[in-house]
Amino acid sequence: MRVSAKRTRAHLKQNAFFPTIAAMSPEQEEALYDFLTDRIEPFTIKQVASAVYKKDRRRFGRLSTDIAGLIKTQRLAFEVGANKWITRRGCFSDARFVICPTRVELLNGILIPGHRCAPLANPGLLPHEYVFYWNGEPIPFTSTEADPEELYPYYSIFGEEFAPQYIAQESPDNEKAFNADPYEDPAEVSIKTVDMRRFYRETGFVPGDRIVASVKDWQNGRFDLERAAGDSWSEADLDEWLCAAEEGFKKSFEAVGADGTTEEQAAWAYFCGGERMRDVPCYPLEDFLYKKTDKIEVVQFGIESRFWYAGKDIPDYRELRGIHTQCDETPLETMLFQNGVPVSEFVAQAYVRDALYRNDSDIAEIVQRIVPPSIKMSRWDLEMLASYVFETMEEFEETYLIFSDKDAGPVRQRVAELHTAVIDLSARLKKGGIDSRWLPKHSFIILSQIQQHAAVILENLDANDDPFGNELGAMDNSLESMCETFAEVKEMIDKSLDNYRRSNITLVKFDSVVDADWRSIQISIGGTDVWRRLVLPCSVTLAELHNLIQALFGWKGIYNHFFIVDAKEKHYKWIDEHNNVKESIELATLFGENVAEFMYEYGTHWTVKIIVLSVCVAAQNGKAHCTMGENAAPPEKVEGPLRFRRFISALDSANAKERKTAKEQLGAAFDLNEFNLQKCNNQIKGVVEAFGQR
Repeated sequence: MRVSAKRTRAHLKQNAFFPTIAAMSPEQEEALYDFLTDRIEPFTIKQVASAVYKKDRRRFGRLSTDIAGLIKTQRLAFEVGANKWITRRGCFSDARFVICPTRVELLNGILIPGHRCAPLANPGLLPHEYVFYWNGEPIPFTSTEADPEELYPYYSIFGEEFAPQYIAQESPDNEKAFNADPYEDPAEVSIKTVDMRRFYRETGFVPGDRIVASVKDWQNGRFDLERAAGDSWSEADLDEWLCAAEEGFKKSFEAVGADGTTEEQAAWAYFCGGERMRDVPCYPLEDFLYKKTDKIEVVQFGIESRFWYAGKDIPDYRELRGIHTQCDETPLETMLFQNGVPVSEFVAQAYVRDALYRNDSDIAEIVQRIVPPSIKMSRWDLEMLASYVFETMEEFEETYLIFSDKDAGPVRQRVAELHTAVIDLSARLKKGGIDSRWLPKHSFIILSQIQQHAAVILENLDANDDPFGNELGAMDNSLESMCETFAEVKEMIDKSLDNYRRSNITLVKFDSVVDADWRSIQISIGGTDVWRRLVLPCSVTLAELHNLIQALFGWKGIYNHFFIVDAKEKHYKWIDEHNNVKESIELATLFGENVAEFMYEYGTHWTVKIIVLSVCVAAQNGKAHCTMGENAAPPEKVEGPLRFRRFISALDSANAKERKTAKEQLGAAFDLNEFNLQKCNNQIKGVVEAFGQR
């Protein structure tokens, strides 16, 4: 499901680097944050705990354990050895990186900070809070007015879906303009830009030159700038940095996966890439990601985006995941997490305030809003939650004033209803026994993201007074877009469930004609929206499946290929010494081992996923055939999905040279939206007929 950036503008954490820690005292939280913000040298957990303990001597016995767990699970620092850690400040202080001004910036004598300093800057600061220096003096700022669409590319490394939020937070006027309509961008906004006229003039800056930025003061977001001529660095040095960057991102995926923000992924990449990645000569991060590398790309992650291996899909969850951490949690949070409701106590308290706003004192009803009936709680857990709700309500009733809640109350009520609906749907999907392969792509990721955003709004509304008007308006608009997204994904899930049920009913109803020797499989090209669904006999060998895949996509077999299955020890008979599946085996062998999906690697650029769907009715003519599909397949000579998408974009480019190159690579008549079922079956006809001749 593709969702516009505007509709995913649900919430941007004010301080993404530091989460809320419910079980530590405010004094301990402050001491921990101060330590992690101020520390430059590597440290041990004992040193952190000592600093925190000096501020507040509570929970001495668990303090080190809780802090260690929190640093690991929330990734608050980088591990540099056995019980040795380093903060972002320690890792990125004195780092150097490159900014390449665009032609628009040069013409206007400005620099748009945007994502240019990410992820080497303090994530607790917003881009317009940075200060830049040249020759020891701060460079003055100016303001620039523009259409938001023209500015979004300068914030894309934070995630394209979050670019509007960064621009909105530059000023109250911007925030008001964005909050006026959750689905339409304002005609114009004003952002704070660096006045570079003197810098460009006196350094003799010309297009192709670079700005080298050095981290001067990480904590306060201060950077030194200097000019580097466009021809001053060798290609060999830049290639060396490119290799370090690609390796850094790959290691970061292993370390943090896709759960963190894009900014966090990039920060880990700069750590994992070593000192070489944090120094010049180098490419700007945006050039590396969008122009130079063919191994790392931006991929869809539910209704958001992440960096990932080019051509690979991010695996979906199998359950709901929230922002909550299992370390340093309260007993109530532990119980809720174990029951599939990953929230903090503040969310539960928001439900209690919602009940007061509704004038509802029914404890059982409140409990069912927090944990829907679709989740079967133990008697002990139920009593624990009911007791918590009762005691919290008694406490809140003493100070609650519905008049002061008149603006926040309706928003809290709607977001609580959405949060309950997401929890309920996720629980029903998890226990319903449905094969998750039938669900829409990233169903649980999308549900988790909606739940997380809703939980954050509930936490923000867990107060006895109204937020500022603009903030409340932003919450209301975010809620509107979340409700619509939830309705869309629920409709898609309902259709998938219906197809799944009808498929099973068909198998039962027509049991006499269902042939266990026939299967339905889906073949999709990683990193694209190109897929085909086939019905074929289980006697087909992997070598024959290779020929079928080639014919399906109109490829000519110019690259090497192999099949990969996540092998277990019992599969040794059909796995070679490289963990590849022997191509002489039949699909029936894999199906007999309950293999649900496997991969077909074609060359170094294309990865094809084969998903086993179900036993099906044999074809009347006894021949394999394609039943459905979507989109035209990319030419095999195009080096992977990243380049494929760039060529697709270039077809609509205003640059004639780019359009010409794209047409040469894709073919003059290439149409991405083209899929002809009859043509597809004609393409595989020769391969299918060969099945019956063996």
